[in-house]
Amino acid sequence: MVMKRDYRLIVALLGVILPISMTAAEEQAATDLASAITSGKVTIGGRYRYEHVNQDNALDNANASTLRLRLNYRTGAWNGWSGFAEFDHVFHVLIDDFNSGEGTSPNRSQYSVVADPKGSDLNQLYFEQGVSDDWKFRFGRQRILLDNQRFVGGVGWRQNEQTYDALTLNTAAIANTTLTYSYVNRVRRIFGPTVAAGSDRVDGHLFNARVSIDDSWSVTPYFYYLDYAFGNLNVPDPDSNDLRRAASSTATAGIRAAGSLEAGGGKATLLAEFAVQSDAADAPVKYDANYLHLSALWTMQNSLAVGLGFESLGGSSDPGEAFRTPLATLHAFNGWADQFLTTPTGGIDDLYVTVKYAFGPWNLTGVYHDFSAETGGIDYGGELDVSVGRKLGGRYGVLFKGAFFSADSGSALVDTNKFWIMLTADY
Repeated sequence: MVMKRDYRLIVALLGVILPISMTAAEEQAATDLASAITSGKVTIGGRYRYEHVNQDNALDNANASTLRLRLNYRTGAWNGWSGFAEFDHVFHVLIDDFNSGEGTSPNRSQYSVVADPKGSDLNQLYFEQGVSDDWKFRFGRQRILLDNQRFVGGVGWRQNEQTYDALTLNTAAIANTTLTYSYVNRVRRIFGPTVAAGSDRVDGHLFNARVSIDDSWSVTPYFYYLDYAFGNLNVPDPDSNDLRRAASSTATAGIRAAGSLEAGGGKATLLAEFAVQSDAADAPVKYDANYLHLSALWTMQNSLAVGLGFESLGGSSDPGEAFRTPLATLHAFNGWADQFLTTPTGGIDDLYVTVKYAFGPWNLTGVYHDFSAETGGIDYGGELDVSVGRKLGGRYGVLFKGAFFSADSGSALVDTNKFWIMLTADY
């Protein structure tokens, strides 16, 4: 069931868009508006997933069988305006021996976590105005995906996606540049609307400018300012989610260069990215940390691709804080076993090798990671990730995926194996 606050959001947004009054002279405009609404497009989708988690600790193995149904509706255009709504419901199907995390399954703390709580969610509800071909405004609950989602993403792997209550401006008015600015005042996290951890208040400013050098290369400077404290550090409740998230108040500035070139009869795709981060606003701990990511992937003409990458999130021993990415799509980085959803205080150095191969309609991906601390000399362990999947008839898809993390004896982590089977359908 959609929560009451979602209804209030709908009413507030409609109050901005719909005409305040109606006269006979406006009858044609009303007709056009009604036509825009009734001529919209409806899409539906389903995603079933079985997930198994086996960890070398006291927790019982997790077995999760979940199904997400999604309903979308996009209106037609009216005076440059359009609207979009997206509603999800996640079911636990037959097998629910797992902890869905953050208090969403209070009687299942004996199991490993699979962060797919059941329930309904108004995933998106926004309105857009295309002022011109070069300017577009969007406000309401929306998906925000910047670059490769390392800093700002939608956590699309989980059944309940992360979205944002935000105002976003996109413009291409500057030559060869796509500028995005978002003001975010609430993050709707993957745990849903029924628990405190499912929603974070934030005073967030996201600046991202992609500058095209030519058809193959681009440079993207960015700056992300997040104030989670929001003036609430003196809230009496020590378990308040505002207090727990205040440490994520950060200021991050970086630059990213990406592109491709012909190499050895194939194509080399290259990435170099560097960022600096410090505490912001009323964050409880003062710190500075750096981020570095270098990667190269060579795709050959026989559908084989091999790559090498290195990603480093800086850590420290004093005062014990590390580089943070609170809005990231974390599952896509540092291994699919999700052992580093929070950066350890010593940071992370992730050296990884990638192999991809397409055979017929099937796509195979294998990645091996070697993890160590950025500072302190600790080896965390290694991980092998493997996936194989394909599309079926354009509307359907199947994916088999596994992650096998082996912890080093000197780390506090434990051996973790995960396996997934996923089926998708979209209409």
